[in-house]
Amino acid sequence: MSDRHATVWDRDAALIAARILLDIKAVNFRPEEPYTFTSGWKSPVYIDCRKIIYFPRARAKICDLAVEKIGRHVGYETFDVVAGGETAGIPFAAWIADRMLTPMVYVRKKPKGFGRNALIEGDAPEGQRTLLVEDLTTDGQSKIRFCQALRDAGAIVNHTFVVFYYGVFPGSFETLKAMDIGLHHLCTWWDVLEVCRTNPYFSDEALAEVRKFLDDPVTWSTSRGGIGSTAEAKAEA
Repeated sequence: MSDRHATVWDRDAALIAARILLDIKAVNFRPEEPYTFTSGWKSPVYIDCRKIIYFPRARAKICDLAVEKIGRHVGYETFDVVAGGETAGIPFAAWIADRMLTPMVYVRKKPKGFGRNALIEGDAPEGQRTLLVEDLTTDGQSKIRFCQALRDAGAIVNHTFVVFYYGVFPGSFETLKAMDIGLHHLCTWWDVLEVCRTNPYFSDEALAEVRKFLDDPVTWSTSRGGIGSTAEAKAEA
């Protein structure tokens, strides 16, 4: 078992999720023309988790694993409400809320109307233990904004779940931890690379460049004109 995973189940779930993402071609490697994220980080890799919504069997398995992971690490009766972040988090929140038999709301990026619930659609989650769900996170900045919006509306938010966590940019867990928010995820780039070791999804050259990025994302990003710290990411947010 890798030391990146808490249990054998977590490792197995991570590899299953990574294999699904590779099979549906949600994984994109482009070292020669790096992606620029909203936060300002440069990356040779990009995950399009939105593709999951098109594949019924893939999304069913991903959501089953998500609910099992949440139950194992947080508890099966821990949450009163599941909240999705606009827009990519909304379908995942809906599927997970359905499996967990909880109400669902979603959080807007920009307010509509006035008052403390201007960012919340569904119903006010005031006093409710709320799980924020999104498709992925790079450095955690959007999760912070969504969690704060839920808290401003009176929700109790201490956990967020994503299908994919980049697992390389500095400060993600620390920033969320400072807000008393636990980040839970199914898989990371390291899991994708592990699956790629035995399956020829990409060329050896592309995989080698991705490993360089994963080993030192700050240098890789800054050498290509991207940001190199969490502080800069906040400035971009």
